[in-house]
Amino acid sequence: MTNHELPDWVPASGHQLRLTGIHFDAIRVRGVRGEAVLHHLADATGGQPGPVVREVSGGRWTYFLIPAGSSAEHTWPPGATCFGPCARDQYVGIPAAHGNTYPLSWRCGPPREGEFVDPALLNEVVTAQLCLSPEG
Repeated sequence: MTNHELPDWVPASGHQLRLTGIHFDAIRVRGVRGEAVLHHLADATGGQPGPVVREVSGGRWTYFLIPAGSSAEHTWPPGATCFGPCARDQYVGIPAAHGNTYPLSWRCGPPREGEFVDPALLNEVVTAQLCLSPEG
């Protein structure tokens, strides 16, 4: 993938914080729950769920990037944290497409310009996963 196919909010190297609600909103899910959501989302999309950032240390958060403003269109269950117009001044770490980006990485590869996780499908999967979880 060449850099001109990448959105301008993906840094050239390392990782950078990006203010949510500008280029994207994000839904954050912790640890194995985030991986379970991603697994079901990938199954539902033929392995192409859209841009997903994984944190490999600490809380092992998974961030699902959706179009800017779209998080407000859904009710997110407990266990899913909304970053976007439903919250103020929140940032998400965005890794570069290649190179050392520890502790962040693209879970399904870096996004192409205009590519996002489908917010309605994500809401459906997150709601099903978190409401079925005994720790939910």
